[in-house]
Amino acid sequence: MRLRLTLLALCAALAGPARAADDPTPRTAVVSAFAPEIAALDAAMTGKHRVSISGTTFTTGVLEGKPVVLFLSGVSMVNAAMNTQRALDRFHVSRIVFSGIAGGVDPSLDVGDVVVPDQWGEYLESVMAREDSPGHFASTYRDPIVGANFGMIFPKVIEVTGPGGKLEQRTWFPADPALVALARRIAPAAVLKRCSAAGQCLKAPPKVVVGGNGVSGQSFVDNAAFRAWAFATFQARVLDMETAAVGQVAYANGVPFVGFRSLSDLAGGDPGRNQAGVFFQLASDNSAAVVRAFVAALP
Repeated sequence: MRLRLTLLALCAALAGPARAADDPTPRTAVVSAFAPEIAALDAAMTGKHRVSISGTTFTTGVLEGKPVVLFLSGVSMVNAAMNTQRALDRFHVSRIVFSGIAGGVDPSLDVGDVVVPDQWGEYLESVMAREDSPGHFASTYRDPIVGANFGMIFPKVIEVTGPGGKLEQRTWFPADPALVALARRIAPAAVLKRCSAAGQCLKAPPKVVVGGNGVSGQSFVDNAAFRAWAFATFQARVLDMETAAVGQVAYANGVPFVGFRSLSDLAGGDPGRNQAGVFFQLASDNSAAVVRAFVAALP
C-alpha cells in the first residue's frame, strides 16, 4: 500500500501543474504584457483562483459575467509566444484577447486612442543586409522580401506551421473577423479617459479605431524616421512588442484571436520627448475599458 501511494505521488509530481482536462470550463484568455496593463482587468474579476505555471501566474475567474483566464505574457515576442502556448496547453481556451499599450504609427491617431487591427505582422523578422557600396544595401537571402527596406533592415516573410500541420510563409496573422466585428459594434459606447491621475490631459478626446494593420517586434521604437517607414511599408497603425507573436500562436493552434492596443506614445513622432512615461497608465486603462466592454458583449 505504501509503495502504491509513493508511486501515485511520484506520478502527480511528474504531471506538473493542472492541464486543460482539470479545468474543463471554456474560457476567454485575456492577456497583457506587463503589470500596469493588467491591473484594471484583475481588479474587475470575481471568483479569482491563481495558479503558478513555471513562474507565470494564471488567474481564472469571471470578468463581466464571462469565464476567463487572465495572465501576463511578459514583455517581448518570445515571452508572449511562450506564455500564450502555456495557457492553451493548460486551459480550455475558446479565444484570445490581448489588452495593452503601443506606439502610434498612423499619423491620424494620437495618444490615448485604442486600436483594434484586422491583422498583425512581425515587421522585424528581417535580413540584416550587406552594405555593398556606401549607403546601398542589397539582400541575397532566399526568402521573399516584404516591402521596402530601412537601411540594412529588409523585412521578410515568416515560416510557420499552420493549423493543418503544413509549413507556410506568411506576412500577416489575422484577427478573427467575428471578434473584430464585435469590437466595431461596441466601440461607439466606450468610455475612455482623457486625463491621467496626475492631471495631465490629452490634447483631444481619445477614440476607438477598428481595422487596419498592427506590427510587433523585439524593439521599443522611439525614432521618427523608423516610424514613418513602418507606416509606409506596412500601413501599420500601431507597433508593439508582443501582439503578433500571440497572433502567430493563435493561428498555429486554430484559436480565434483579437488585439486591443491603446497608444501610450507615438513611437518617435511625439511633440518633444516620448510620452509613454506620462500616459502609459492612462493608455493601459483605456485599453482595459474597451476590453471589458468587449468581454461583456461576448455571446
